[in-house]
Amino acid sequence: MMRGDEEWGSIPGLVRAAAERYGPAEAVADGRTRLSYAELGDRVERAAAACMAAGVEPGDRVAIWAPNTTEWIVAALGAVSAGAVLVPLNTRFKGTEAAYILRRSRARLLFVTGTFLGTSYVASLRRAEVKLPDLERVVVLADTAPEDYTGWPDFLAAGEGVKPSAVRDRAAAIAPSSPSDIIYTSGTTGAPKGAVITHAQTLRAYEIWSDLAGLREGDRYLIVNPFFHTFGYKAGIIACLMRGATMVPQPVFNVDTVLANIAAERISVLPGPPTLHQSLLDHPVREAHDLSALRLVVTGAAVVPLQLVERLRNELHIATVLTAYGLSEASGIVTMCRRGDAPETVATTSGRAIPGTEIRVLADPGAPGEVQVRGFTVMSGYFEDPDTTAATMTEDGWLRTGDVGVLDAAGNLRITDRIKDMFIVGGFNAYPAEIEQLLGLHPDVADVAVIGVPDPRLGEVGKAYAVRRRGATLTADDLIAWSRREMANFKVPRTVEFVPELPRNASGKVVKGELRGSPDGRK
Repeated sequence: MMRGDEEWGSIPGLVRAAAERYGPAEAVADGRTRLSYAELGDRVERAAAACMAAGVEPGDRVAIWAPNTTEWIVAALGAVSAGAVLVPLNTRFKGTEAAYILRRSRARLLFVTGTFLGTSYVASLRRAEVKLPDLERVVVLADTAPEDYTGWPDFLAAGEGVKPSAVRDRAAAIAPSSPSDIIYTSGTTGAPKGAVITHAQTLRAYEIWSDLAGLREGDRYLIVNPFFHTFGYKAGIIACLMRGATMVPQPVFNVDTVLANIAAERISVLPGPPTLHQSLLDHPVREAHDLSALRLVVTGAAVVPLQLVERLRNELHIATVLTAYGLSEASGIVTMCRRGDAPETVATTSGRAIPGTEIRVLADPGAPGEVQVRGFTVMSGYFEDPDTTAATMTEDGWLRTGDVGVLDAAGNLRITDRIKDMFIVGGFNAYPAEIEQLLGLHPDVADVAVIGVPDPRLGEVGKAYAVRRRGATLTADDLIAWSRREMANFKVPRTVEFVPELPRNASGKVVKGELRGSPDGRK
């Protein structure tokens, strides 16, 4: 039964209501860490008190740069409960990329993981040559922290002097229309832009998501989707809070770990990109694991193979397999299939507009055109960027998605292409213009263009066409190795082809169609 966002008012209102409604039920199962909903509520209030003690005021931006863990959940919800606007950072970012968003958002406080996957995020941030005048404190989500930074236990201890009543009052003062988070997304300019989403939008959207998906009390939800992404944070953490499901965070996508978690934790819900489910089905020792508790899968991409949907239903006996489409500027959700839809509909479309929203395609019926969306999920705008906001929104409220799609007679949307040349690498959006800007920093690169090319494992990967500077002897391996040091792995081109010059039209723009027509460059 849908309760609506009016009951909760804000995300901290939801956290408090979940603690009261589902108190003894398991909220988080993270290795040896097991928290009930009541315990999670207490930890979030402690984190909120610590944020207040650190000087966080309503509307301040608080960033978090960490993998899927209990600490992410507690720190993020604590910051939001103190009235802050959450700014999640991609864990695959290098220091310069993270620092850029910290500067753009003018974040006052940053929660950061310690060492993750062999990388010290603190050291990476220190090396970044970007000034951060607004960043007052960095809290390391570990027992200890380097000089000038604060460890997680010390941060929490500093909040003990804040009265619980003051924490409750701060949370109660948050208006539903207040911003809850800013999700940064890149575009054709290569500069990340922050989509501002409110508490009311988040609550209404993910109550609808939970209802359409059929998420229910007692479900055990393996959250492999990164918390820094709307799909992980909102379709994961927020949805679980709404329904009393157990969150089982997984920091890194590894199919062996996924299989082990499904069996050990009796996982019933497993959203994620098609590559996750394909890897699961094709794993050589899949049969050795008990996957019988799985009952719900939600996925999304431009193309989901019909065979994948059928195999999930037939081989794993998953009762509900759904696809959806969304983007950060529309709270992460625009369309969604419904339970009972035919496998062909689930595989070939992203479903229909969710309640309270409308979509249109600027083309003749049945023909491809730009997809636009209007309704309550659409952002209020890009953070402190009115010009880009105006270019993205029509005067009557339609959001230009930049995606090309087709609407069928039943209102199902099929995404066919991307106007902005974006490609998807294993579930992560990669933007050529941003990658090109980074590659252009290499001293031996005179000119460069990037396109997406098919990849059997990741769906698509980047291919770079580069022009060497005169006299340079740069090799493809050199440029790829350099890229791995300078940018998130999903952005790194997997192949590089050196060309004398890039094809350009009369206005000087690179004609990427010609690049895609080359033997290895066809999309």
